[in-house]
Amino acid sequence: GGSGSGKSTITKLAMRLYEINGGTLKIHGRDIKDYSLHDLRACFGTVPQNPYMFQMSIYENVRISNPKATTKEVMHAMEIAHVHEFVNDLPNGWHTIIGEGGFGLSGGQKQRIAIARAVLTNPEILIFDEATSALDNLSERLIQKSMEELMKSHTVIIIAHRLTTITNADRILVFDKGKIIQEGTYKELAEKDGMFKTLLNFNNY
Repeated sequence: GGSGSGKSTITKLAMRLYEINGGTLKIHGRDIKDYSLHDLRACFGTVPQNPYMFQMSIYENVRISNPKATTKEVMHAMEIAHVHEFVNDLPNGWHTIIGEGGFGLSGGQKQRIAIARAVLTNPEILIFDEATSALDNLSERLIQKSMEELMKSHTVIIIAHRLTTITNADRILVFDKGKIIQEGTYKELAEKDGMFKTLLNFNNY
């Protein structure tokens, strides 16, 4: 869906950052209001469009989401997120200090650190909120590869403008003005007249 159509809002409702004013919202068949706020939010790991980086080492920037994590767990999270593909070229590897806000890193590198950070909390549900919208094609492919690997073991919610990001999604919801107006697989929606097909043709153009 377009900007302001409700894509991010539904995930914020799920985490009770906003409260619903009608109906019910369930996770694993259980009403979200039956969870404590702590337990509910612990279910989620989020990779935002512009993840914040702290002035500390790359290793510490990942581990900050779970200070009790072992070195082995941190390394595994970084491997899943393909952080090693650029870290090995840095002068001090994992211990390279990055500037506040991620100074010295590309958008794709910051996104991969954010993915590792989210994975390290071992959430049941991972949310990628427009995570590839500002990336070049190579970085987008690497992030997409990470998403697809995570889909094997997690529920992954991808909020996207770029339709290439959701090619392999099991279920796609199309939003317009706060409502879900289409639902299906990529193939089903691409063959059916409607907003998805219009967006797909626009993206291809």
